[in-house]
Amino acid sequence: MLPAPRVQAIDYQPDSTVLFRAVAHLPHPIWLDSGGPASPYGRYDIISAAPDKRLITHGRETRIEGVHGPVEVSGDNPFQLLQAQLPAPLASVPDLPFISGALGYFGYDLGRRLEQLPSLARQDIQLPDMCVGIYSWALIQDHQKQQAWLVSQPEATLDAITPLVHPDHLKLIPDSDNNPFKINGFRPELNVAEYASHITKIQNYIRAGDCYQVNFAQRFSADYQGDPLTAYLALREALPSPFSGYIPLEQGAILSLSPERFVTVRNGSAEAKPIKGTIARGTTPSQDQANARALLESLKDRAENLMIVDLLRNDLSKTCTQVAVPKLFELQSFANVHHLVSTVTAQLRPSADAVDLLAGCFPGGSITGAPKIRAMEIIEELEATRRSVYCGSLGYISADGNMDTNIAIRTLVCDRGRIHCWGGGGIVTDSVPENEYEESVKKVQLLMDTLENAFGER
Repeated sequence: MLPAPRVQAIDYQPDSTVLFRAVAHLPHPIWLDSGGPASPYGRYDIISAAPDKRLITHGRETRIEGVHGPVEVSGDNPFQLLQAQLPAPLASVPDLPFISGALGYFGYDLGRRLEQLPSLARQDIQLPDMCVGIYSWALIQDHQKQQAWLVSQPEATLDAITPLVHPDHLKLIPDSDNNPFKINGFRPELNVAEYASHITKIQNYIRAGDCYQVNFAQRFSADYQGDPLTAYLALREALPSPFSGYIPLEQGAILSLSPERFVTVRNGSAEAKPIKGTIARGTTPSQDQANARALLESLKDRAENLMIVDLLRNDLSKTCTQVAVPKLFELQSFANVHHLVSTVTAQLRPSADAVDLLAGCFPGGSITGAPKIRAMEIIEELEATRRSVYCGSLGYISADGNMDTNIAIRTLVCDRGRIHCWGGGGIVTDSVPENEYEESVKKVQLLMDTLENAFGER
């Protein structure tokens, strides 16, 4: 019989910001944010700090940094190294998504450790390809039940944590920082003509039989000063999203406002929810309804979505059985856009675990194209810069074997005084280049406008 984690009820906070601020001064804090209660699709927030170990991958090397011990450096597969560092299994607790384990991110370029890919795009962001901590405790907020807990490994020492989440201490936490955020204007990587030229090249590859679909993106960048948490709090208010996250790093931060789940495991049942098909929200109720109807009826968007569903069915089959598609082309609506979302389910094989599933599907097909490897080669050829964390995943792997991860779209990366975000879409033979350019901007326009309007230097 597996040992149980320790679970202590704490006061629920309608806004998890106060809990994150309570522990943000500790080493390597992290906040996996459901956007709750504003997001109708989210439920749990997970907050932690002070990991026992961290795994940090740059290129071919992974550093394993322990609190009490020497740094190890390994050239082995990062997913296998993570597997070896996960804590001993604990018994699941009903309605708790995470009970200690791994929290962090897996950058898109970690895919180079799984497949042979060319090195053509410029790598000007210096953040790790993978940064994952092994955390012995976490604060869990359930916005559906309006309850909260401090959960931990049975032997974890919580003397320094418990006082931080006491109601008397939470009342003393200020609402804002003394380090204000400032930003200049975002600039696109490509103009319309340059973007259209790349779309044409992709369509030529498709006609030549190289691929069926390629997810092409462009980057928008600006200079910034101050605390990225201030920016993240403004963004989560403007665009509450169910698979969001905030990860401060030594040289920057990750600000993810993702609407998309990558893969999740719950008691051996796996699920992926790929997004493919997007249209802007209307400015009036009637226009908004018309846009939603147009997306639902779009043969192009449905075809794009179906291609990625087939790709994910294949990826899940590497580690799972009973692969099924219970939902196709479901409409989900957010503050800035409508999406088509499908659901793919499966049962994890007894011989596989959550890390095997993640590695078998990584990076997500909805942000590469089909077939995946050829699409990734074309992305490397045509996108001027490496994607870094964008289109990778943020998430957790819990000590009870459960996992949840996002696709890191609508995600901003802060690195050494520069902030970057990306927008793109799936390109097929009947894509209209000018429309694709407009979609790439629309997907992140709200993020850029929010930061420029609130923190722009005038």
